[in-house]
Amino acid sequence: MSNPASSNPASDTTGRPPVALVVIAWLWVLVPFLYGLYSLVVKIPALFG
Repeated sequence: MSNPASSNPASDTTGRPPVALVVIAWLWVLVPFLYGLYSLVVKIPALFG
């Protein structure tokens, strides 16, 4: 009997998403977060000065 996962070489048997997709997803989250953090740090002196 053959293994169904081995019959399709394009299938990922580990169930993990492609690395490129993970990198894009992290960038999608980190870029706006870092921009917001930068904006916050720039505006903090105005609160105390």
